Amino acid sequence: MGERLKPWRSLLLWLALALLLRWAVLEPRWIPSGSMLPTLQLQDRILVEKLRPRLAKALPLQSIVVFHAPPALVEAGYDPRAALIKRVVGRAGDRVEVRDGQLWRNGNPVAEPWLAEPIDYRFGPVTVPAGHLMVLGDNRNASFDSHLWGPLPERDVIGTAVLRYWPLNRLGPIRFSAPEGLDQAEQLG
Repeated sequence: MGERLKPWRSLLLWLALALLLRWAVLEPRWIPSGSMLPTLQLQDRILVEKLRPRLAKALPLQSIVVFHAPPALVEAGYDPRAALIKRVVGRAGDRVEVRDGQLWRNGNPVAEPWLAEPIDYRFGPVTVPAGHLMVLGDNRNASFDSHLWGPLPERDVIGTAVLRYWPLNRLGPIRFSAPEGLDQAEQLG
């Protein structure tokens, strides 16, 4: 009987390891909206690294984070299990504002070469509270983000986007895409 179970033990061990990795380390996700254009296209498949938030490491500015819908969105009817994706533009203590078509942090303009167009709204200034992040989509003029619903509690962060694995012609680490480097079809998703 023990010999017949031996192959199953190996399979179960590998399955348990795969589930542990998915739960704690790396998780696949797909991009359902255009809020991160042109950096991430509709239907892109990405891998999300989940260790940094669990180890309480500070998320670097400009990181692309995946997070659970914050309380303000859940109260507005969002599914609490929903995941969203945006770019970190401010951390606790940062003073963030949008004016003159540009993001400003702590009184300095922020270079954002991934933006396809100037920002067409005014926001702030807002000081990011302790334990929170300010997150904005790269498609600033069509993104439901912190400029509308406020700072994101850090506890809601699932992880950081690290690798695009689909489509294969854009396989690789997630970095910003300079808008001038994309053709019109790619810009529209």
